[in-house]
Amino acid sequence: MIFEELKRDTVYQGRAFGVQLVRMRLPGDRLRDYDLVRHNPSVTVVPLDDKGRLLFVRQFRLGAGGDLLELPAGVMETGEEPLDCAAREIREETGFSAGKLELLGDFFLAPGYCDEHMYVFLATGLLPDPLEQDEDEFLEIEAIPAAEALKLARENHIQDSKTLASLLLALPWLNQSRG
Repeated sequence: MIFEELKRDTVYQGRAFGVQLVRMRLPGDRLRDYDLVRHNPSVTVVPLDDKGRLLFVRQFRLGAGGDLLELPAGVMETGEEPLDCAAREIREETGFSAGKLELLGDFFLAPGYCDEHMYVFLATGLLPDPLEQDEDEFLEIEAIPAAEALKLARENHIQDSKTLASLLLALPWLNQSRG
């Protein structure tokens, strides 16, 4: 099948994302307009301490209308590499730095309407090393044993998609830390 982009116009540009109207030619020569949310790439960090616990953050999320339990995550600054972003975000959100950051995988968050691409890192060798949090972040840190975190995910107590996908990617390491 051949899809051809014909035109792209920015209709909104905010601090966190932009929206473009994209005119596409579809198979059968049909035309269709799509809304595309433009968003910088991002990272999620799976911080695993030496006691086999994961460090989560609990924070208010407007789209969910309340608090969510999430793994630390953040948006890459323009020109920033995923590894550098992961190293910064874990320090900002948990107050720990990682002795080792290992890329576990990457994925698109909502490719039907958004181009945000997320990289997932396992963080081990955690040491206290805080950075100041962003001014709009009000985070509570929760250290949860890996087995309990996976149970929370299975029982629908974790409803953040990036956290669920990241836990899946980290499963081999989490199972090792439990054994």
